[in-house]
Amino acid sequence: MLHLTTQNFDICRMNHWQFSSDTPTKAGSEHPTLAVVMFYAVWCGKCAMMRPVIEDLEKKYQKKYFGSICFFEVETSESALLAAQYQTALLPSFLIFKDRELIATMQGMIPQKELDSRLQKLLTVQMRTQSTENL
Repeated sequence: MLHLTTQNFDICRMNHWQFSSDTPTKAGSEHPTLAVVMFYAVWCGKCAMMRPVIEDLEKKYQKKYFGSICFFEVETSESALLAAQYQTALLPSFLIFKDRELIATMQGMIPQKELDSRLQKLLTVQMRTQSTENL
C-alpha cells in the first residue's frame, strides 16, 4: 500500500497513475484504475485489525486484476485536512475513486468477504463499462 499525504493525495484521483519518479507507475494504461484509499490512525485498534485484510486483498487483486485496482493509505493525524474533507470521522474509512470521482465510501470494521464482494462488484461494473467503450 502506498502512503499518501495531503501533498500527494491528488495522485489517487488521476486516471492513469502518473506518479512521481519514486513511486510505481501504471504507464501506457488505456483505462482508469480504481483507487482504494484507507484512512486510518496509528492509535486505532480497528484500523490495525483491518490492515492485514486490505493487504490480503491487495495481493489478490494484484494477481487477478493487475493494474486495475490500487491500494493507498492516509494517516489522519498527519493529513487532517484530507480527513476532514472526506468526512472520515469513523475509522477506518475506505474511499474508492474512479475517473477522479469518489464512487463509494465504507467505514468501520468490514469483514474481508464483504469488502471483497463490494470491490468485485465495482470492478465488474468498471470492466463492463470498458468493454462497451471498446465496441
